[in-house]
Amino acid sequence: MVAHSLPTANIDYNDPVRKQLIAAKREHAKNQKKDYSHVFSVLMEIFSFNFSPKSRFDLIRLSAIVMAIEFAYAAETAFVSPILLEIGIDHSKMTMIWGISPFVAFFVSPLMGSISDKCRSPLGRRRPFILILSIGIVLGLLFVPYGKVLGILLGDYGDEVASHANDTKIGVHHTPALHPEGSVFESYKWAVMFTIIGTILLDFDCDNCLTPARAYLLDVSLPENHAKALSTSTMMAGAGGCMGYLLGGFNWEATFLGEFFGGNIKTVFAIVTVIFLIGLLVTITSFREIPLPLMDKDEMLRPITQVAINRAKDKVLREGVQGRTTEPVVLTLNDLSTKNKGTQIENNEAGPSNEVHDDDHQVTFGQYLKSIVIMPKSLRLLCLTNFFSWMSHCCYCLYFTDFVGEAVFKGDPKGQIGSPEHQLYEDGIRFGCYGLAIYAAACCLYSMTIEPLISKLGAKAVYVGGLTIFGVGMLVLGCYPTKELTLLLSITGGVIYATLFTFPFLLVARYHEKGSVRKGQEIPSKVKRGLGTDIAIVGSMLFVGQFTVSLSVGYFVTLLGSTTAIMFAASGFAFLAALSALKVVYMGL
Repeated sequence: MVAHSLPTANIDYNDPVRKQLIAAKREHAKNQKKDYSHVFSVLMEIFSFNFSPKSRFDLIRLSAIVMAIEFAYAAETAFVSPILLEIGIDHSKMTMIWGISPFVAFFVSPLMGSISDKCRSPLGRRRPFILILSIGIVLGLLFVPYGKVLGILLGDYGDEVASHANDTKIGVHHTPALHPEGSVFESYKWAVMFTIIGTILLDFDCDNCLTPARAYLLDVSLPENHAKALSTSTMMAGAGGCMGYLLGGFNWEATFLGEFFGGNIKTVFAIVTVIFLIGLLVTITSFREIPLPLMDKDEMLRPITQVAINRAKDKVLREGVQGRTTEPVVLTLNDLSTKNKGTQIENNEAGPSNEVHDDDHQVTFGQYLKSIVIMPKSLRLLCLTNFFSWMSHCCYCLYFTDFVGEAVFKGDPKGQIGSPEHQLYEDGIRFGCYGLAIYAAACCLYSMTIEPLISKLGAKAVYVGGLTIFGVGMLVLGCYPTKELTLLLSITGGVIYATLFTFPFLLVARYHEKGSVRKGQEIPSKVKRGLGTDIAIVGSMLFVGQFTVSLSVGYFVTLLGSTTAIMFAASGFAFLAALSALKVVYMGL
């Protein structure tokens, strides 16, 4: 019996023509100067004959960079705010700093996706961008903890206790003791510059490195493996986040590593940097990509699409061999050749047999903008759903520890340092970090259930259900902010994060595999669209959501007079996302 990783309402992965097409492409790819047959190999669970299958371990190798990025995210979330406060940046300016990265990324990320689709590097289309953005992540991991050290080397006079500032713990904000408030910034002007640059580099490059990482994962996987590949990626992300938060909560100063690196924060960032470099190396050396120039010259090296499958079936029908079960269908290079390059999506009235011819020239900036402004209804709905989803998640993850400190522990962040109110707030911050670790672990575990849930319930039920569960969880937590519910309902945060990591990109890949979308019908397109561009457009809703939340959440807190407004906002946005998800086109998933 053949196992499937996706429901097969519209696509029959056991179709003998489809199997022969994959086999022909795989054999042809194997005979190139460099072996690219892995691109057309399937997981062991899909087929069991005449293939060199990938394994779940191969998907883990491809997703190692995602896990490494989550380690960097955890270090950023835990320590960047205390560091910024320590060098004299107040809370209002800190909010502006956090808003720079999503604002820039919203415009740059889709453009990078479009450029990636047309990258002609011998390394492929995705790995060059992963490498470039990884350089920025490493620089951020160095500038953030060592910004003050670099500042002192360049002339910052700081204060005499600066060398001990690295003992900051998660959620504990220290203020320099030897300078009045108005002079701290001048004392650390170079440190401020390096730390802000490091923060922007770390946040921007972590967010944007996920786009080529996902595209790379999908490019070297067959469509029937996309659900398993994305669920594996989500599992790795959850594991990385969970271990990252636990890593940040450990007291490294009591170890020889803490003594060697000079403090808790520097030790954590050093360990995260090493982990990131290992994850990067594992991923980029896992599977080689087929360079775009080769795909331009050789159509047998291009991805499997529904258009190619339909063309192969037409060949079978022309030769009158439809229905044969004893003789194999022989597909040759000429049979599979076409001038059509890539997958397109648009709403139009053309019939299924019409083929769309693509030009060889690069996508212009005007065409790129057009692909964003003029997109199919299916992508618009998916973007809207992802936008509300990210607004909901950002309300939770960016302000959760503050909510726990004030609403759950009844602490006061403005209280006198050492006072009972301020101590309660710091205790709440640390307790909130345990909730975030649970949320990351729940993301990892839930991601492993997404694929079987889709098979049993369908993508629509699982997508809408995941968003609704989070909305209910945040509503309950806002009404009853207790320690027990804080930990218990953090599980729902993992559910929405796994959902965000999986469904939008699974659906985009599905749209491209089918070649077009119009109310669930196959309709060829006349507008050039790349997978990388559309993944970047859908993924950029993270930046819009984060930027919008940063501008609006303060108003909600002021209006309600309590940080419980954060949980109510997260719940409301989750319900809006669930309503939008009801209208998303699922293409039979």
